[in-house]
Amino acid sequence: QVQLVETGGGLVQTGGSLRLSCVASGNFFRINIMGWYRQALGKERELLANINRGDNTFYADSAKGRFSISRDNAKNTVYLQMNSLKPEDTAVYFCSLQGIWAAGSYHDVGVWGNGTLVTVSS
Repeated sequence: QVQLVETGGGLVQTGGSLRLSCVASGNFFRINIMGWYRQALGKERELLANINRGDNTFYADSAKGRFSISRDNAKNTVYLQMNSLKPEDTAVYFCSLQGIWAAGSYHDVGVWGNGTLVTVSS
């Protein structure tokens, strides 16, 4: 069983920065892809960015230029650095992973964290 726990959310003023962290724990020895999504009130969950073990990244248009994703494989942790935050960035931010290596084989499983709330005040 794999669990993801996000931290780092909170209240920030417009133009401020936050760094979200997400730690994975459980019965695995390697993670394939880790990513960040967000869901604003009344809206669908949207992908912001993801990163694979080789540090290849993908950014959605909404994240390009202001957000940066990174990971520490030794710590099973993924980060999201968010700069120049705007009120429209207010949302619950979710960490995800896709694919793990465990028990000698690859498992194409998807796991979500419970989310961390980011509120950007105007």
